[in-house]
Amino acid sequence: MGSPNHKHTRIFSPYHPNSPPCTRIHQIGALLLVATTFFLTRLFDHSFSTCYPSSLNHDHTSQNVVHVSDGGSLSWPQRGYGSYLSLKIYVYEEDEIDGLKELLRGREEKISADACVKGQWGTQVKIHRLLLESRFRTRNKEEADLFFVPAYVKCVRMMGGLSDKEINNTYVKVLSQLPYFRLSGGRDHIFVFPSGAGAHLFRSWATYINRSIILTPEGDRTDKKDTSAFNTWKDIIIPGNVEDGMTKRGAAMVQPLPLSKRKYLANYLGRAQKKVGRLKLIELANQYPDKLESPELKFSGPDKFGRMEYFQHLRNAKFCLAPRGESSWTLRFYESFFVECVPVILSDQAEFPFQNVIDYTQISIKWPSTRIGPELLEYLESIPDEDVERMIAVGRQVRCLWFYAPEFESCSAMQGIMWELQRKVRQFHQSAETFWLHNQTIVNRNLVEFSSWKPPMPLP
Repeated sequence: MGSPNHKHTRIFSPYHPNSPPCTRIHQIGALLLVATTFFLTRLFDHSFSTCYPSSLNHDHTSQNVVHVSDGGSLSWPQRGYGSYLSLKIYVYEEDEIDGLKELLRGREEKISADACVKGQWGTQVKIHRLLLESRFRTRNKEEADLFFVPAYVKCVRMMGGLSDKEINNTYVKVLSQLPYFRLSGGRDHIFVFPSGAGAHLFRSWATYINRSIILTPEGDRTDKKDTSAFNTWKDIIIPGNVEDGMTKRGAAMVQPLPLSKRKYLANYLGRAQKKVGRLKLIELANQYPDKLESPELKFSGPDKFGRMEYFQHLRNAKFCLAPRGESSWTLRFYESFFVECVPVILSDQAEFPFQNVIDYTQISIKWPSTRIGPELLEYLESIPDEDVERMIAVGRQVRCLWFYAPEFESCSAMQGIMWELQRKVRQFHQSAETFWLHNQTIVNRNLVEFSSWKPPMPLP
């Protein structure tokens, strides 16, 4: 070690005794060199910036927005996502875990997946089926980034296959048999809850899966529950399940109408359900029947409102009003894009998919639910058709993200979900009951190695 008084030689010295003196000519030359460098740098920057294609424009907005080409090809922004999808997802088999069959088919295993895939809650089946066929699926738990726990509990409950208590107990039984769930505290496990109830279908969600990734269309349940199950930082809002007949490219069962041929300014197609916002819209339609259509929907009897008739009515207005119902999300928001009707959101707590990359101000209107009345119709009537056409055109580009299609489709809801899941992948997982030793061995509280963990395992 050197002495405390030792002086180190400086690498950059301001003065050297043998260097020539700095004259005024030197100073002027240095200034000219700096100015020339600055000018050339600005010139090259300007030249190269005009060469970037629009999808790679380096302004702040473009870096964060998803791009869909005219051919339907999806281009996800690299910022925060990476340049390509690289995921390995393990899907639990129904025969692998005791209790999983009941969550999929009910206590007597008589409820079919085909029955559950229909209607607005069909996402629970579609996501499961698409993951089973996905190129990102792995059958090796050791290499998996994420784990998918399939369950059709909304459908099973609606069909009487399981009671609320049975759903709760069965979920707990299933989770106690998953060593990897125990290892991460559930952080790398994915659950789908496709209805407004969200994860509240599993009554003990807050105890057992509060750290897991929840896929749901519902971002708010604080109207009926003390706590919302949705966490914007770990969970993913997914699109609702739009009628398959409407999402087929170029072959939808109902085609949009030109704006000039639409009879109404706006419509509301839904039941009242004793909800304030809906009741206000029905009253408004009675006051202004030539501007706002709100027919009484009947789902049985000779006047039953069929799906074809529903979409034929939906397409007959420039604006589709989407108030909240039992919960904040509404399928009508997604359906409106396929009849090219601008959605007007009248649900203050509603959340929407892929907010990291979609600017919803370009494709929809959000109006305070407390201001439903003639003022709303006056505002909508004041919007020029050119602006309506512009919003419809942008919505036409991104609506491919609302339907659930196989991976060979370059733009789909599953593509969006996969990109969002990629943001959730961690290199390392731990929980309050996970420990590790100097040799990288993972152990539990009793110092038992992970490979020897046997179910049923204690849960929090």
